[in-house]
Amino acid sequence: MSATPVRHAPRVAACAALAGVFAALPVAAQDFPQRPLRVMVGFSAGSVVDVSARVISERLSEALKQTIVVDNRPSAGGIIAGEMVARATPDGHTLLSVSASHAIGPAVTAKLPYNVVKDFAGITTTVNVASVLVTSAANGPKTVKELIALARAKPGSLNFSSGGIASSTHFVAELFNSMAGIQATHVPFKGIPEALTAVASGTVNYTMTPMPNALPQVSGGKVQALGVTVEKRVSQLPEVPTISEAGLAGFRYDTWFGLLAPAATPRPIVDRLNREVVGVLNQPAVRERFRGLGADPIPMPAADFDRFVAQQVDRFMKLAKQANITPE
Repeated sequence: MSATPVRHAPRVAACAALAGVFAALPVAAQDFPQRPLRVMVGFSAGSVVDVSARVISERLSEALKQTIVVDNRPSAGGIIAGEMVARATPDGHTLLSVSASHAIGPAVTAKLPYNVVKDFAGITTTVNVASVLVTSAANGPKTVKELIALARAKPGSLNFSSGGIASSTHFVAELFNSMAGIQATHVPFKGIPEALTAVASGTVNYTMTPMPNALPQVSGGKVQALGVTVEKRVSQLPEVPTISEAGLAGFRYDTWFGLLAPAATPRPIVDRLNREVVGVLNQPAVRERFRGLGADPIPMPAADFDRFVAQQVDRFMKLAKQANITPE
């Protein structure tokens, strides 16, 4: 009778050890999500980083069977939202919707309260959009060459708006100014909609704004599009030339968006979120909705997004150096 437990002892011990491994896993990794999720957005409602988060969250909520709250915390370059997520409990319930400005941060901001690479775990890139150089439809320059000529004739007399210091809209405008050899005063706002409104009203001379924000204002006759930042003309504004062909040869800038989690988020949760978000982005209705806004879905594996962000940081550091853009 006593032989049976001895003969099965290794099997019992193995089972006990395996049970211990599963017990040691974070509860969230076994049963995620356990409560509503929060997606932090460092810019005002209506910006692409906000709109993309809301479009994705609507379908992601259905997939995860949990409520998802989009929380806007407008600040300089999205830093406040970034810091909140970097310090959040790494259990997958707090995410950060970002644009290229996340990787631009180290190039234009002297002291960030977090490391843009080490303090976050990539979920996936979401969409890519072109930006548009716009001026007031009422009294602004009508072409890229005219804007550059006006700025060169009166150095420092023109101003440009952005969605915030260290934002992608700030960086692309500074890059344009540097390549064009012009000087202009930066007027930062809490978000892209506000920056665009300032141009439409004539209080600011020009801005670089993502396509989804530009289209309604251009079609409504409030602003005029002088050029797009990408390599080829876009189908939504076929009559608008690229900035390169309009007078500033070699100019190109693409803006990407994505989702991040705190760095220590368990890999099973990161992988689950990646699968679900990529699934949402591949839904025909979602892809069509984004393309109608001038955005192209560009999902990628989580590990690839981590490497992509690191590469983008290096790229923007080099671009900033070439353009003589110094951290503020």
